[in-house]
Amino acid sequence: MVIKDVDGEDGFGELDLRSDADVPEVPPPTDRTPEIFRKALSGLSSRWKNWWIRGILTLAMISFFFLVIYMGSFMLMLLVLSIQVKCFHEIITIGYRVYRSYDLPWFRTLSWYFLLCVNYFFYGETVADYFATFVQRREQLQFLIRYHRFISFTLYLAGFCLFVLSLVKKQYRLQFYMFAWTHVTLLITVTQSHLVIQNLFEGMIWFLVPISSVICNDIAAYIFGFFFGRTPLIKLSPKKTWEGFIGGFFTTVVFGFIVAYLLAQYQYFVCPVEYNSETNRFVTECEPSELFQLQKYAIPPLLQVVLGRETVNLYPFQLHSIALSTFASLIGPFGGFFASGFKRAFKIKDFADTIPGHGGIMDRFDCQYLMATFVHVYITSFIRGPNPSKLLKQLLVLQPEQQLNVYKTLKSHLIEKGILQPSLKG
Repeated sequence: MVIKDVDGEDGFGELDLRSDADVPEVPPPTDRTPEIFRKALSGLSSRWKNWWIRGILTLAMISFFFLVIYMGSFMLMLLVLSIQVKCFHEIITIGYRVYRSYDLPWFRTLSWYFLLCVNYFFYGETVADYFATFVQRREQLQFLIRYHRFISFTLYLAGFCLFVLSLVKKQYRLQFYMFAWTHVTLLITVTQSHLVIQNLFEGMIWFLVPISSVICNDIAAYIFGFFFGRTPLIKLSPKKTWEGFIGGFFTTVVFGFIVAYLLAQYQYFVCPVEYNSETNRFVTECEPSELFQLQKYAIPPLLQVVLGRETVNLYPFQLHSIALSTFASLIGPFGGFFASGFKRAFKIKDFADTIPGHGGIMDRFDCQYLMATFVHVYITSFIRGPNPSKLLKQLLVLQPEQQLNVYKTLKSHLIEKGILQPSLKG
């Protein structure tokens, strides 16, 4: 018996019952390899041709990444935002093609509208947290920040109501599929990219070491797998091998340890990113915390014989880098496996054809989003303590009477603790 709904649609529609084999194929992406590469590599087998194309473009992307780092924190934030938008576009486009939702009213418009709303919410929260002094000086921004969550919710409600009004008979199920597709895509892209920027504000080193560790693991696993790979690792991704997985792990841990040592020596990388309202610029100047000051550590007795010394000077952050690198090499790849399963489910090789030899932007950042969440949780769980600078910014936003009450309460507390003398005048 087939259940019918009030509009004559099957209660268990065709889309619900079909297996992976029934999913319509998405047209294969076009080959965007530059003509100069095709001519130069025309005599090579497809395997080696792909090796050289991937290698050359990987070096080009790394060089561009170094340039953005040199340009500063603001440019890094713009880069993260650009990557987020492109990843969103690639995933939404797949849904658009797979479900053949060409005739759905307002689908693409509403998808981008929801992206705008969610970004407005998250970046507004960031402005309220890190730019309180700047906001205090501008009356228009004060209104937007004070009612930021209400405005964000109102904007989302407008999109929600438009979606309901756009529902069309015979298309209900497909429209709800795409509504869910859009929201899951927002969860994957916008939420995670927001965490990347939150990590960046803790200090550029919390941004660079995790991201470079994932990149290093990706490259090392590919090289080890290419030359030594014999044993398949997981069915979802047939080209992944145990040799590549293990080689990538050890290479990444060593790489992260060395990079952490190099970056920990510079204020530019270790100081929290703060906005200077007087110069209207992001600044990275501070007295480095103990995390980025050399400490003497005792070497285990077994290693003392090998190294010929009893102690070693390390930055405490280097020890944290081992945890970050371990996650990047052991758990991070599961983001890639998840993406591989997604692509197999919809019969596509890559998310897009943006980068020859690599696929789409999402193909290169499928592991980064998982890493961003881990770093944020790691910082809040094991690193971050009370932030006097952030607290001071919040106090400056208060009304004068409220500030005076805080001052009196703090003074009384310090007197009780014996830090201030009762005779001391405020």
